[in-house]
Amino acid sequence: MKMPTRFQITRLAILTLVATLLLLPYIYMVGFSLKPVDEIFAGGLSPLPREFAGIANYLGALEREPLLRYLANGVIVCAGILFFQLLFAVPCAYAMAKLRFPGRSLMLGIVLFGLLIPIQATSLPIYVGLAWTGLADTYTALIVPFISSVFAVFLFYQFLRTIPDDLLDAARLDGCSEISIIVRIVLPLIMPAATAFGIFSVVSHWNDLFWPLVITRSPELNTPPLGILAFRSEEAGDSYGELMAGTAIITAPLVIAFLLAQRRFIEGISLGALKG
Repeated sequence: MKMPTRFQITRLAILTLVATLLLLPYIYMVGFSLKPVDEIFAGGLSPLPREFAGIANYLGALEREPLLRYLANGVIVCAGILFFQLLFAVPCAYAMAKLRFPGRSLMLGIVLFGLLIPIQATSLPIYVGLAWTGLADTYTALIVPFISSVFAVFLFYQFLRTIPDDLLDAARLDGCSEISIIVRIVLPLIMPAATAFGIFSVVSHWNDLFWPLVITRSPELNTPPLGILAFRSEEAGDSYGELMAGTAIITAPLVIAFLLAQRRFIEGISLGALKG
Protein backbone atom coordinates (compact mmCIF):
# COMPACT_ATOMS: atom_id res chain seq x y z
CA MET A 1 0.00 0.00 0.00
CA LYS A 2 1.43 3.36 -1.04
CA MET A 3 2.01 5.76 1.85
CA PRO A 4 0.64 9.30 1.47
CA THR A 5 3.22 11.96 0.75
CA ARG A 6 3.87 14.97 2.95
CA PHE A 7 2.09 17.19 0.41
CA GLN A 8 -1.01 14.97 0.47
CA ILE A 9 -1.08 14.98 4.28
CA THR A 10 -0.71 18.76 4.39
CA ARG A 11 -3.42 19.24 1.78
CA LEU A 12 -5.78 16.93 3.66
CA ALA A 13 -5.12 18.77 6.92
CA ILE A 14 -5.80 22.16 5.32
CA LEU A 15 -8.99 20.93 3.64
CA THR A 16 -10.18 19.40 6.93
CA LEU A 17 -9.52 22.65 8.80
CA VAL A 18 -11.33 24.76 6.18
CA ALA A 19 -14.28 22.34 6.08
CA THR A 20 -14.54 22.42 9.88
CA LEU A 21 -14.55 26.23 9.91
CA LEU A 22 -17.27 26.32 7.24
CA LEU A 23 -19.37 23.78 9.13
CA LEU A 24 -19.04 25.48 12.53
CA PRO A 25 -22.22 27.59 12.17
CA TYR A 26 -24.24 24.50 11.28
CA ILE A 27 -22.65 22.48 14.10
CA TYR A 28 -23.49 25.19 16.63
CA MET A 29 -27.02 25.51 15.24
CA VAL A 30 -27.63 21.80 15.80
CA GLY A 31 -25.98 22.03 19.21
CA PHE A 32 -28.20 24.96 20.25
CA SER A 33 -31.26 23.03 19.11
CA LEU A 34 -30.42 20.44 21.80
CA LYS A 35 -29.95 22.95 24.64
CA PRO A 36 -32.42 24.73 26.94
CA VAL A 37 -32.65 28.50 26.53
CA ASP A 38 -30.74 29.36 29.72
CA GLU A 39 -27.83 27.19 28.63
CA ILE A 40 -27.72 28.83 25.19
CA PHE A 41 -27.06 32.21 26.82
CA ALA A 42 -24.82 30.83 29.58
CA GLY A 43 -21.71 31.25 27.42
CA GLY A 44 -19.06 28.71 26.56
CA LEU A 45 -17.82 27.40 23.26
CA SER A 46 -18.96 23.79 23.51
CA PRO A 47 -21.81 22.92 21.11
CA LEU A 48 -22.64 19.86 23.23
CA PRO A 49 -25.48 20.36 25.73
CA ARG A 50 -24.95 19.82 29.45
CA GLU A 51 -28.71 19.37 29.85
CA PHE A 52 -30.39 17.67 26.89
CA ALA A 53 -33.52 19.50 25.71
CA GLY A 54 -33.56 18.34 22.10
CA ILE A 55 -36.84 16.41 22.27
CA ALA A 56 -38.67 19.35 23.85
CA ASN A 57 -37.21 21.83 21.33
CA TYR A 58 -38.01 19.75 18.25
CA LEU A 59 -41.50 18.80 19.42
CA GLY A 60 -42.12 22.42 20.37
CA ALA A 61 -41.00 23.58 16.94
CA LEU A 62 -43.30 21.10 15.18
CA GLU A 63 -46.25 22.06 17.40
CA ARG A 64 -45.67 25.81 17.15
CA GLU A 65 -45.57 25.98 13.35
CA PRO A 66 -46.64 23.55 10.57
CA LEU A 67 -43.06 22.91 9.50
CA LEU A 68 -43.99 19.84 7.48
CA ARG A 69 -46.36 22.02 5.42
CA TYR A 70 -43.57 24.53 4.86
CA LEU A 71 -41.26 21.72 3.76
CA ALA A 72 -43.92 20.42 1.37
CA ASN A 73 -44.32 23.93 -0.07
CA GLY A 74 -40.57 24.15 -0.57
CA VAL A 75 -40.53 20.81 -2.38
CA ILE A 76 -43.43 21.81 -4.65
CA VAL A 77 -41.93 25.18 -5.54
CA CYS A 78 -38.35 23.97 -6.05
CA ALA A 79 -39.40 20.88 -8.03
CA GLY A 80 -41.70 22.94 -10.25
CA ILE A 81 -39.03 25.55 -10.92
CA LEU A 82 -36.33 22.96 -11.66
CA PHE A 83 -38.60 20.98 -14.00
CA PHE A 84 -39.41 23.98 -16.18
CA GLN A 85 -35.85 25.31 -16.06
CA LEU A 86 -34.53 22.04 -17.48
CA LEU A 87 -37.44 21.79 -19.94
CA PHE A 88 -36.60 25.18 -21.46
CA ALA A 89 -32.83 25.44 -20.91
CA VAL A 90 -31.72 22.15 -22.49
CA PRO A 91 -33.35 22.69 -25.95
CA CYS A 92 -32.29 26.35 -25.95
CA ALA A 93 -28.68 25.48 -25.12
CA TYR A 94 -28.72 22.68 -27.72
CA ALA A 95 -29.96 25.05 -30.43
CA MET A 96 -27.28 27.65 -29.67
CA ALA A 97 -24.47 25.09 -29.40
CA LYS A 98 -25.28 22.69 -32.27
CA LEU A 99 -27.61 24.36 -34.75
CA ARG A 100 -26.74 27.06 -37.27
CA PHE A 101 -29.23 29.92 -37.63
CA PRO A 102 -29.11 33.72 -38.02
CA GLY A 103 -28.78 35.63 -34.75
CA ARG A 104 -27.18 32.80 -32.80
CA SER A 105 -24.34 35.01 -31.54
CA LEU A 106 -26.83 37.72 -30.61
CA MET A 107 -28.85 35.20 -28.63
CA LEU A 108 -25.75 34.12 -26.73
CA GLY A 109 -25.04 37.76 -25.94
CA ILE A 110 -28.56 38.20 -24.60
CA VAL A 111 -28.06 35.15 -22.38
CA LEU A 112 -24.81 36.56 -21.00
CA PHE A 113 -26.50 39.93 -20.42
CA GLY A 114 -29.32 38.16 -18.59
CA LEU A 115 -26.82 36.81 -16.07
CA LEU A 116 -26.28 40.38 -14.89
CA ILE A 117 -29.94 41.09 -14.07
CA PRO A 118 -31.08 40.09 -10.54
CA ILE A 119 -34.67 39.18 -9.74
CA GLN A 120 -34.97 42.30 -7.56
CA ALA A 121 -34.61 44.51 -10.66
CA THR A 122 -37.63 42.95 -12.35
CA SER A 123 -39.73 42.10 -9.30
CA LEU A 124 -42.07 45.11 -9.55
CA PRO A 125 -43.34 44.53 -13.14
CA ILE A 126 -43.58 40.79 -12.48
CA TYR A 127 -45.60 41.45 -9.33
CA VAL A 128 -47.91 43.86 -11.15
CA GLY A 129 -48.45 41.36 -13.97
CA LEU A 130 -49.24 38.50 -11.59
CA ALA A 131 -51.55 40.67 -9.49
CA TRP A 132 -53.37 41.89 -12.63
CA THR A 133 -53.96 38.31 -13.79
CA GLY A 134 -55.11 37.22 -10.33
CA LEU A 135 -52.22 34.80 -9.87
CA ALA A 136 -50.62 36.52 -6.90
CA ASP A 137 -50.54 34.51 -3.67
CA THR A 138 -50.51 31.16 -5.49
CA TYR A 139 -48.00 28.41 -6.22
CA THR A 140 -47.95 29.66 -9.79
CA ALA A 141 -46.70 33.06 -8.64
CA LEU A 142 -43.90 31.38 -6.71
CA ILE A 143 -42.79 29.30 -9.72
CA VAL A 144 -43.42 31.28 -12.92
CA PRO A 145 -40.81 34.07 -12.52
CA PHE A 146 -37.99 31.51 -12.37
CA ILE A 147 -38.93 28.96 -15.03
CA SER A 148 -36.38 30.44 -17.45
CA SER A 149 -32.79 30.35 -16.18
CA VAL A 150 -30.08 32.02 -18.26
CA PHE A 151 -27.50 30.45 -15.98
CA ALA A 152 -28.79 26.98 -16.91
CA VAL A 153 -28.72 27.87 -20.61
CA PHE A 154 -25.13 29.08 -20.42
CA LEU A 155 -23.99 26.10 -18.31
CA PHE A 156 -25.53 23.55 -20.69
CA TYR A 157 -24.26 25.50 -23.69
CA GLN A 158 -20.71 25.10 -22.39
CA PHE A 159 -21.19 21.35 -21.98
CA LEU A 160 -22.90 20.82 -25.31
CA ARG A 161 -20.08 22.52 -27.20
CA THR A 162 -17.84 19.59 -26.24
CA ILE A 163 -20.15 16.93 -27.74
CA PRO A 164 -18.76 15.84 -31.14
CA ASP A 165 -20.91 16.92 -34.06
CA ASP A 166 -20.24 13.55 -35.71
CA LEU A 167 -22.21 11.84 -32.95
CA LEU A 168 -25.26 14.01 -33.63
CA ASP A 169 -24.87 13.67 -37.40
CA ALA A 170 -24.82 9.88 -37.04
CA ALA A 171 -28.07 10.06 -35.06
CA ARG A 172 -29.65 12.19 -37.80
CA LEU A 173 -28.59 9.66 -40.43
CA ASP A 174 -30.32 6.98 -38.37
CA GLY A 175 -33.53 8.96 -38.63
CA CYS A 176 -33.57 10.68 -35.25
CA SER A 177 -35.34 14.01 -35.03
CA GLU A 178 -33.84 16.91 -33.10
CA ILE A 179 -36.20 16.24 -30.17
CA SER A 180 -35.19 12.58 -30.19
CA ILE A 181 -31.51 13.57 -30.19
CA ILE A 182 -32.08 15.81 -27.17
CA VAL A 183 -33.95 13.13 -25.24
CA ARG A 184 -31.88 10.06 -26.16
CA ILE A 185 -28.36 11.50 -26.55
CA VAL A 186 -28.03 14.98 -25.09
CA LEU A 187 -29.80 14.45 -21.78
CA PRO A 188 -27.74 11.42 -20.68
CA LEU A 189 -24.51 13.20 -21.62
CA ILE A 190 -25.28 16.38 -19.68
CA MET A 191 -26.65 14.61 -16.60
CA PRO A 192 -23.64 15.60 -14.43
CA ALA A 193 -24.16 19.24 -15.41
CA ALA A 194 -27.92 18.92 -14.83
CA THR A 195 -27.28 17.49 -11.35
CA ALA A 196 -24.87 20.30 -10.50
CA PHE A 197 -27.34 22.90 -11.74
CA GLY A 198 -30.15 21.17 -9.86
CA ILE A 199 -28.25 21.56 -6.59
CA PHE A 200 -27.64 25.25 -7.29
CA SER A 201 -31.26 25.82 -8.28
CA VAL A 202 -32.83 23.99 -5.35
CA VAL A 203 -30.54 25.63 -2.77
CA SER A 204 -31.16 29.07 -4.25
CA HIS A 205 -34.96 28.82 -4.34
CA TRP A 206 -35.28 26.83 -1.11
CA ASN A 207 -33.47 29.64 0.74
CA ASP A 208 -35.15 32.49 -1.16
CA LEU A 209 -36.91 34.86 1.20
CA PHE A 210 -37.33 37.94 -0.98
CA TRP A 211 -39.82 36.77 -3.61
CA PRO A 212 -42.11 34.65 -1.37
CA LEU A 213 -42.25 37.57 1.06
CA VAL A 214 -43.34 39.87 -1.78
CA ILE A 215 -45.84 37.69 -3.64
CA THR A 216 -47.59 35.65 -0.89
CA ARG A 217 -49.93 36.61 1.91
CA SER A 218 -51.50 33.29 2.91
CA PRO A 219 -49.71 31.44 5.75
CA GLU A 220 -50.47 28.09 4.08
CA LEU A 221 -48.20 29.12 1.18
CA ASN A 222 -45.23 29.87 3.42
CA THR A 223 -41.95 28.51 2.07
CA PRO A 224 -39.21 27.29 4.47
CA PRO A 225 -37.57 30.74 5.02
CA LEU A 226 -40.97 32.32 5.74
CA GLY A 227 -41.62 29.48 8.16
CA ILE A 228 -38.51 30.45 10.11
CA LEU A 229 -39.75 34.05 10.34
CA ALA A 230 -42.93 32.74 11.95
CA PHE A 231 -40.90 31.79 15.05
CA ARG A 232 -40.39 35.47 15.86
CA SER A 233 -42.64 36.81 18.60
CA GLU A 234 -42.45 40.42 19.79
CA GLU A 235 -44.68 39.72 22.81
CA ALA A 236 -43.38 36.39 24.09
CA GLY A 237 -39.81 36.81 22.85
CA ASP A 238 -37.88 34.44 20.65
CA SER A 239 -37.60 30.82 21.77
CA TYR A 240 -34.11 30.21 20.50
CA GLY A 241 -34.11 26.50 21.25
CA GLU A 242 -37.22 25.97 19.13
CA LEU A 243 -35.92 28.44 16.54
CA MET A 244 -32.68 26.46 16.12
CA ALA A 245 -34.65 23.19 16.03
CA GLY A 246 -36.95 24.58 13.34
CA THR A 247 -33.97 25.82 11.35
CA ALA A 248 -32.34 22.38 11.59
CA ILE A 249 -35.53 20.75 10.31
CA ILE A 250 -35.82 23.26 7.45
CA THR A 251 -32.19 22.81 6.33
CA ALA A 252 -32.06 19.02 6.76
CA PRO A 253 -33.54 18.21 3.30
CA LEU A 254 -30.84 20.32 1.61
CA VAL A 255 -28.07 18.55 3.51
CA ILE A 256 -29.51 15.11 2.74
CA ALA A 257 -30.02 15.97 -0.94
CA PHE A 258 -26.46 17.23 -1.28
CA LEU A 259 -25.01 14.15 0.41
CA LEU A 260 -26.97 11.89 -1.94
CA ALA A 261 -25.97 13.86 -5.05
CA GLN A 262 -22.47 14.98 -4.07
CA ARG A 263 -20.71 12.57 -6.44
CA ARG A 264 -22.67 13.82 -9.45
CA PHE A 265 -22.34 17.40 -8.22
CA ILE A 266 -18.54 17.24 -7.95
CA GLU A 267 -18.36 15.47 -11.32
CA GLY A 268 -20.47 18.17 -12.95
CA ILE A 269 -18.44 21.00 -11.46
CA SER A 270 -15.16 19.31 -12.41
CA LEU A 271 -16.27 18.66 -15.98
CA GLY A 272 -17.54 22.21 -16.24
CA ALA A 273 -14.15 23.56 -15.16
CA LEU A 274 -12.31 21.33 -17.62
CA LYS A 275 -14.64 21.88 -20.55
CA GLY A 276 -15.30 25.56 -20.04
